[in-house]
Amino acid sequence: MPIDYQHLISLRSTGHTRRYSDRDTMLYALSIGMGRDPLAGTELDYVFERNPLKTVPTMASVLARIPLLKDCGYDYTKVLHAEQHLVIHRPLPQDGELIADARVIEAYDKGADKGALIYTETTARTTTDDEPLFTTTSGIFARGDGGFGGATGPSPAPHPIPNRPPDASCQIRTREDQALLYRLNGDRNPLHVDPELATRVGFPVPILHGLCTYGTACLAVLKTVCHYDHTSITGFDVRFSAPVYPGETIITDLWQDGNIVSFECRVKERKVTVIRNGKCTLTDSSRGEPQ
Repeated sequence: MPIDYQHLISLRSTGHTRRYSDRDTMLYALSIGMGRDPLAGTELDYVFERNPLKTVPTMASVLARIPLLKDCGYDYTKVLHAEQHLVIHRPLPQDGELIADARVIEAYDKGADKGALIYTETTARTTTDDEPLFTTTSGIFARGDGGFGGATGPSPAPHPIPNRPPDASCQIRTREDQALLYRLNGDRNPLHVDPELATRVGFPVPILHGLCTYGTACLAVLKTVCHYDHTSITGFDVRFSAPVYPGETIITDLWQDGNIVSFECRVKERKVTVIRNGKCTLTDSSRGEPQ
């Protein structure tokens, strides 16, 4: 069944509730690489409940997972996660109950032989005060579904990376079993765990979740620029450009200009850029120099 543009653009889903605990908060932090050194107090604050837990801002990407595009007509086997954007209206609590609403923002028709780019937005608020907590936007690239009659104008322009050497770089090695851990956040796609499926679709081994790479980039910014202060991040945007294989080393290059940290991520072993056009927005009070 081909994509029906009018149906797609009308998709809405409201009132989804999700309760999460401090266990979920610690699991997310561990799954993106926190706590590798259990004696490092700066990361222990994200994985040990001795004090109110610190929360990684990109955890928002797993707290409000709504299958809005299920059965919308695209070929699921040819879909790639193209972009992820985040606005944090206030720091995530260590536990709580959320109410989330989702909608399709736009679907760009790139042509019959070029695919479709579909943007969805999810907003979440807390049940305790009904105030906004975060807004996430996802860009999905359906490689086999262009020519459906959607919007033909240019899609949103990416964040430009400064034309100078990076101000700092952060190197984080992923674990060979990291996808097995990260999938416990809710994404059970077998592509990230089944070797036979991975080989069948063209990968030598199961690939790491794109949103795990996203979280690892956030860890790099927290570590290198924010001195592990999770409250300093108010926005986190990326474009995915290639997959990461578990066990590879992710190098995040960072450029800071005021309260904007630009970044890109590359795999050390293969010299492949896996995240482009990264943009982290900091509070005005968080303008320290990269470490």
